[in-house]
Amino acid sequence: MKRKASLGLIVGFLLLFVLSGCGSNSSKVSGTEDGKKESNKKMELVNDGKLTFAMSGLLKPLNYKKDNKLVGFDVEIGQEIAKRIGLESNPVTNPWETIIQGLKGKKYDAIIGSMTATEERAKQVDFSDPYYISGAQIFVADSNNTLKTKTDLKNKKIGVMQASTYKQHAELYTKDIKSFPSDIYALQDLEPGRIDAVITDKIVGISAMKESGLKIKPVDDILTTENISIAVNKDNPELLKEINKAIKSMIEDGTYKEISVKWFGVDLLAK
Repeated sequence: MKRKASLGLIVGFLLLFVLSGCGSNSSKVSGTEDGKKESNKKMELVNDGKLTFAMSGLLKPLNYKKDNKLVGFDVEIGQEIAKRIGLESNPVTNPWETIIQGLKGKKYDAIIGSMTATEERAKQVDFSDPYYISGAQIFVADSNNTLKTKTDLKNKKIGVMQASTYKQHAELYTKDIKSFPSDIYALQDLEPGRIDAVITDKIVGISAMKESGLKIKPVDDILTTENISIAVNKDNPELLKEINKAIKSMIEDGTYKEISVKWFGVDLLAK
């Protein structure tokens, strides 16, 4: 009898142990699922399952159309970010002068179009970590030997792209400023002498020399260092978080460098 009682106690303890173990395991699973749901907050997207991002489509080789398809450095960066977030890439174009209004109007989820992160723009949108570093550069016709430094720009006719930050630089030297729908159009006016100089992104100017064969040259050092970032709406913090994670991982695994070297021959984030 004592042996049977002992056996019964052992079985009871084993059963209690199994049941308590199951209860503990169930609790862990539930906690994990809750944590996963908490970390995967829904991103606000214009089109479900897609990352729709805008650019002017006029900045070769950053973003432009080839065979009616958007291509370029910005486009590939956007495609890689979308892939890492688990979304389909959907690049679109919008006139640069209204591109922020389009974002705020929910026409697209982000602007990946070589936009400089400024304090003024940051009042309207949130910016990601920079995905490349550039700066304002003065360009003149290759035959122009009178404009050698920024001080030589005084009272000269300077071309800039509409709604760009470069107009502010030009205003430091002259009131004679002509706006263009794209930097390329402005640079094309240098050789015929319709304008004296252009202030634009250093990368845009150098690329125009290489890709379009424009007979132009840079003058002096860059005027400012600019962080080129991705803009998203202020009510979309989860998307911004995912974009920053994607940029970081691209840099760490070397994918960013591959894309940069493909389009420019250098790593645009290299110090």
